[in-house]
Amino acid sequence: MNTEPIGVFDSGVGGLSVLREIRSLMPGEDIIYFGDQGHVPYGPRAMGQIQDFSEGIAQFLLKQRAKIIVVACNTASAAALTYLRQTFPEVPFVGMEPAVKPAAEKTQTGKVGVLATPATFQGALYASVVERFANGVELFQNTCNGLVQQIETGDLNSEKTRQILQNALQPMLENNIDTVVLGCTHYPFVIPLVEEIVGEKVRVIDPAPAVARQVKRLLETRGMINETGGILRFVTSGEAAALKSSLNILLGINSEVETIIWKNDLEIVA
Repeated sequence: MNTEPIGVFDSGVGGLSVLREIRSLMPGEDIIYFGDQGHVPYGPRAMGQIQDFSEGIAQFLLKQRAKIIVVACNTASAAALTYLRQTFPEVPFVGMEPAVKPAAEKTQTGKVGVLATPATFQGALYASVVERFANGVELFQNTCNGLVQQIETGDLNSEKTRQILQNALQPMLENNIDTVVLGCTHYPFVIPLVEEIVGEKVRVIDPAPAVARQVKRLLETRGMINETGGILRFVTSGEAAALKSSLNILLGINSEVETIIWKNDLEIVA
């Protein structure tokens, strides 16, 4: 048994969709969640800058004794996952990979929609997944500009949020897609709205449950499972009240939130 926490981070609240699945699968694990809301969104930022943020957050989580770090952000995974593994070779990292493989395996029409941020689409990770698994499948991509910010504010079902998704999904539907991949951890929080727009015949794939299963496999392999904890700790680089409100809206959790300060956007001062 290992009582050290699982570290989870994202640019904002999107990674809470992954935390939700980890907690459901492993309720005895302590988890520390870091939302880098002082820098949200990551999507339009340069890869090198995202690497700097990710390294600083990893350093912070390791100081909190994290036994494994989950990069619960597709953009940070695309920009920094390989870099983090090289920088901290002794630390197990689990990242987000666009679920193109299961989409390609399950599609009947051979046409798949992918919703993700610009940085995810531009990253080598996405290109590699497409090259390996999407042969013979036509992918329709959209960055859903503004959707991350809508979810950050807890605005999950307004006309503006609906319009962003409608604009992204309608052209895909007109091209006969039968599967939609959610390539950003924020997006599972609007699955009900996505499903309403695409209808019953289109499958919506959320990668978060698969990520939680991978975390469990790695912990079991290393003999690091904890079944007697369950403490959740939340940290933000933004406004504590904003993350506290999001926890209530998105997860139904009422929790205190700690605030940290970035030093030169490279180092976290606790």
